[in-house]
Amino acid sequence: QVQLVESGGGLVQAGGSLRLSCAASGSIFSINAMGWYRQDPGKQRELVAGISSGGLTKYADSVKGRFTISRDNGKNTVYLQMNSLKPEDTSLYYCGSGRLLSGNYFNMDYWGKGTLVTVSP
Repeated sequence: QVQLVESGGGLVQAGGSLRLSCAASGSIFSINAMGWYRQDPGKQRELVAGISSGGLTKYADSVKGRFTISRDNGKNTVYLQMNSLKPEDTSLYYCGSGRLLSGNYFNMDYWGKGTLVTVSP
């Protein structure tokens, strides 16, 4: 069983920055792929950024060049640095832990409870 706790969400003006953190426990963090996802009401949860155990990263087209995912295996923590935020980035952001499958597909087995990011115009 893996426990994931997100933090760092909040209210920020457009153009601003936030850094999300996800602390993991209950597994060997270093061998898990990790991902940040977001979900709006009535919509599917979508991958924002993922990082494999080896540091391979994948980003949604909408955040490329603005968001950076990183991990600190010593601290069992994954981060999402979000810069140049836009109102359309407003969402509930979830941290996930799982595996990187063939075809560069991130498949998450465990989820945190989410942290809300609100970007005002």
